[in-house]
Amino acid sequence: MVKKQQGNTPGTAQTAHRPTLKTIASMTNLGVTTVSRALKDAPDISQRTKQRVRLVADEVGYTPNRAGVGLRTGKTNVITLALSLEEEIMGLTSHLVRGIAETLSGTPYHLTITPHSRDKSPLESIRYIVETRSADGIILSRTHPDDPRVNYLHKRRVPFATHGRTNGSVVHPFHDFDNERYMMEAIDRLVLKGRSNIAVVAPPEELTYHRHTMQGYNQAIKQHALKPFRKLPFNIENSLDEIEVESHRLFSSAHRPDGIISLSGGSTIAICCGLEKAGLKVGHEVDIVSKQNVNILPRFRKDIEIVNEDMTLAGKELAQQVIDSLNGIHPGALQSVVYSDSDT
Repeated sequence: MVKKQQGNTPGTAQTAHRPTLKTIASMTNLGVTTVSRALKDAPDISQRTKQRVRLVADEVGYTPNRAGVGLRTGKTNVITLALSLEEEIMGLTSHLVRGIAETLSGTPYHLTITPHSRDKSPLESIRYIVETRSADGIILSRTHPDDPRVNYLHKRRVPFATHGRTNGSVVHPFHDFDNERYMMEAIDRLVLKGRSNIAVVAPPEELTYHRHTMQGYNQAIKQHALKPFRKLPFNIENSLDEIEVESHRLFSSAHRPDGIISLSGGSTIAICCGLEKAGLKVGHEVDIVSKQNVNILPRFRKDIEIVNEDMTLAGKELAQQVIDSLNGIHPGALQSVVYSDSDT
């Protein structure tokens, strides 16, 4: 068994006895280059050698000197997730991050998160990342149809992937949920239950998936010869208090929906609170179809129709797309749109 090197005595430099590639090379009787390539999972190094090198690296507590790597290669070995502080937190962010982290595990890359607030342009944080060279690749969320971040990163040849599609001319990696199909199948479910006044709690209009959502809604409404319900005075990014108040007002009115489609689990809970304050009950006067990222809605109200959006899968896909982009794979081959429901 290889013993870990002891820590420094007081007064000595903290990096004096830090294990290096040379340390591992000496202990394994391998060349420094071989050790380096083994740790990077190079395909021309045998699995047996990789396991041997990793075992010694773990036992001596070796970690790459990222600053030194950056100086030698111009790389940071960092992939950053650009995340809005207003992201819907209920399962979305944590599961997305988990998926990214699982994919990066065992690779040279580390995950950082770069937050930005709504009162500032999201392009500012992207410019900072690029100008300071603080990441090799970037994952973008909350995409807009003509997203300036996409055009900016494309012009500067920075590898990136987006959670959601865009409408611009730039071909780029993306992973997206099929919200158009979701809306069409949700309306099919509600019509089977005898519902005809069907409203949608949509995303904000500036986001790309609002367009996909409404395309599916309008197409299904037309197919079933229904009248579109009026636009609601709230969307899934209003606060839960606001959604509850507006839902109470909506379901207390004479012209109320008998079916609701929601794109957010948190919004759905607030809607249920509002309609119940109006004296109605889910599964009786009103039926609801809702997406969820965490399996919580069946525990809240068993009569809600559920469609699951796998955010862990989204994180895995996005991380792999950025890695593949860094390895030179064409962006057109790095695009995915998925759909899953409670039966899958």
